[in-house]
Amino acid sequence: MIIRKATKPDAATLARNQVQMARESENIILDYQTVKKGTDSYLTDENRGTAYIAEINGKIAGSLLVTREWSDWRNAWIWWIQSVYIIPEYRRQGIYKALYFHLQQLVRSSDDVMGIRLYAAKTNNRALEAYRRLGMTDEHYVTFEWMKDPAT
Repeated sequence: MIIRKATKPDAATLARNQVQMARESENIILDYQTVKKGTDSYLTDENRGTAYIAEINGKIAGSLLVTREWSDWRNAWIWWIQSVYIIPEYRRQGIYKALYFHLQQLVRSSDDVMGIRLYAAKTNNRALEAYRRLGMTDEHYVTFEWMKDPAT
């Protein structure tokens, strides 16, 4: 398995995977063209995010996106894991674990990144258990959100 940063040629696959992930995990239907534009945006501007890919025999087995949050409390960045998707045929083989450990190593070797956070749908029990097994905790914060209606 090779863990690497995503590049522009990965955009279509990453976007398709996100559409599939939303359908599987939250029963949400995303517009592929919108997701593809969003994927192209972070692949051309790392300030918007950085995707990492787990590749097996030249094929994308899984991926995730990292975005950054500045913490004035810590005077350091916190990385947020988003858009986790493991291709069904590669699930339960340690793909996410490898991606997560890769990020941990990057954080450990960084002078200005302090930690890793993520959010998950409350109903996505498989994902919640996977994160807990890797030592992540969900007892400190609750995530709230508000999103504007795109029609307004």
